[in-house]
Amino acid sequence: MKIQKLFQAAYQSDWGMRKLNTALKFGIPFNIPHRFKIEHIQPGHAKVSIPYIRKNLNHLKGIHACCLATCAEFTTGLVMMSSLPVDDYRIIMESIEVKYHFQAKMACSGEFKITEEQAKTEITDKLSSSDRVSFVCEIPIHDTDGNLVCTGFIKWQIKAWSAVRTVV
Repeated sequence: MKIQKLFQAAYQSDWGMRKLNTALKFGIPFNIPHRFKIEHIQPGHAKVSIPYIRKNLNHLKGIHACCLATCAEFTTGLVMMSSLPVDDYRIIMESIEVKYHFQAKMACSGEFKITEEQAKTEITDKLSSSDRVSFVCEIPIHDTDGNLVCTGFIKWQIKAWSAVRTVV
């Protein structure tokens, strides 16, 4: 099943959301131990939760910095994929920077939004005159008490598939 069909189903029903969460566990096996859960997804908007479980903790019993960074990447990646036609564009992470503000001693969540207008003016319009575009997503991650735990800055590179060159 194509990812866009899974997104469409998740927009419309809880069953569709469960199917998307399950499919992404198999599609991105690296994330399985984290047990991330997509709480909400619509075109240009996603919210992902991080449970407070042992596999996500560091030696101080806080959510590990790398787990928080992975959630930031995952959430913004979902938004990029739901905002752009993945059959037309390759979306790949170019860089990641995370600023940590508060120790995460409970479950957390990351939420990111991009408007249709932003996607058009900052990405697709620029791709008409360039073979690639870089787009930085700034995503705050909060704990369940509302404390700002960290802010992720994920730079995505978007390129038309016709411009992708790989070395074999």
